[in-house]
Amino acid sequence: MPDDHLWSELTVAQVRQQSRLVASRSIQPLKIINPHAPGGSCQVVLASYGGGLVAGDNIRLRVRCEENARLLLNTQANTRLFKSIDGAQAEQHTEGYLAEHALAVVLPDPLVPQAASRYHQTQHWHLTADATLLLADWWHAGRTDAGEKFAFTSFATELRVSVAGRLALLDRFALRPTEHLATSQATFGEYNSVFSIYLVGPPGGVRFQRLAARLHQLPPAGQTALHAQLAGRPYVVAVTQARENVVLVRALGLSRPDLEPVCQAVAAALADERLLGFNWLDRKY
Repeated sequence: MPDDHLWSELTVAQVRQQSRLVASRSIQPLKIINPHAPGGSCQVVLASYGGGLVAGDNIRLRVRCEENARLLLNTQANTRLFKSIDGAQAEQHTEGYLAEHALAVVLPDPLVPQAASRYHQTQHWHLTADATLLLADWWHAGRTDAGEKFAFTSFATELRVSVAGRLALLDRFALRPTEHLATSQATFGEYNSVFSIYLVGPPGGVRFQRLAARLHQLPPAGQTALHAQLAGRPYVVAVTQARENVVLVRALGLSRPDLEPVCQAVAAALADERLLGFNWLDRKY
């Protein structure tokens, strides 16, 4: 591609039975950090100068997981989306490629769009038939502790996942609070934190089956369906077997801490030696 020099890149490969970062290039404002990870997996942490994105920032990242590689891709902290003063927007675009029997786990901290911010995000992951992807997309209503709630101008995200060259998952979301009545009961109501998890992989694979089973157990005790009586609960969760090889989780929380049970359950499942082999939350805080 003619603009290859504008893309940050990272490649993870299996080296002596350990997954290692074998190639890396970061273009500002993105920073790529590679802490040591136990369990034979590779951890890559994404950070940015100033802890967020300003209008006009355009991060482009290519991720490659070679055969049998295992990758945890996460962020250093919340990504703040600062206000736009000239109508420009901040953007992030990710392309991912998973080879045979590769596992990629993408678990970023939340995006926090501040008042008057504009943001657009796309991700397109390309999987072979035997690869497994677990990906989270997490964002907040804003700096709610400071009284901001859905005060941003625009927020849009798109996720595509292709398996063996065929589209398996397409999920788009866009919100302009001044037009969409974000706080109505038909949208988010009193909830401030939106957490989506996507699992794509071979239905007969051990990794997919173990993760799918754990995701189906995520709804909290006492929640049997999504209905009006759930109003006021700290968090609610819906799990859908969208396709034979796709599991989708939607969770809403009154705050980030209220979604901690969901994060802890996913982290515990990934600690299995057949998956990441360690609990990333134990290392994060």
